[in-house]
Amino acid sequence: MEPGQSYHIYNHANGMENIFREEENYRFFLQQYAKYLAGMVDTYAYCLMPNHFHLLVGVKQTSDLSGFQNLTGLSSTQLGHASKNPVTKAFSNFFNSYSKSFNKRFERRGSLFVEHFKRTPILDERQWQETFLYIHLNPVKHGFVNDHQVWKWSSWYAYQNLNKPSDLNRDYFTNFFDGWEHVRNMMEVKKEWLMNKKLE
Repeated sequence: MEPGQSYHIYNHANGMENIFREEENYRFFLQQYAKYLAGMVDTYAYCLMPNHFHLLVGVKQTSDLSGFQNLTGLSSTQLGHASKNPVTKAFSNFFNSYSKSFNKRFERRGSLFVEHFKRTPILDERQWQETFLYIHLNPVKHGFVNDHQVWKWSSWYAYQNLNKPSDLNRDYFTNFFDGWEHVRNMMEVKKEWLMNKKLE
């Protein structure tokens, strides 16, 4: 994962389990996420659902990738799998921390998440827009609610309540939309198309 690059990150529960069983799980996930990743990435959007999650993030330019400048010949995918990549390592530590606490809370064993989290680089403005909208629409797409605005565990609420503090970078979306009304309009226009689109 490279400094200055935005990514769509997502992962799923291992097997048929859920990664969130109660409200405290969602809160703890966000707490640990901030603890491990706040210094590494800017978060633009997220959605947490019982069995999977989505994030839209940008790797900070100041993320310490020292030691990687001389690793020529590696693709970005291979570099992302390298154990010393500090951003990938931070995500790994975050998932491990959450999994250990979850296993202890519910007296379970074994892997909680699918082994390798997915990350898709965002390559242009249209892809950024679609990913942002898709993430917020995901609870409807998967049948958890009928209206994305009522899903509690997504960043939509934070964008609707700009007067309340948030760990999100809530200004960056203006690089891709002409204000929040533009976001709402695009969501309505593209809703059916987004529901049928596969970004994961």
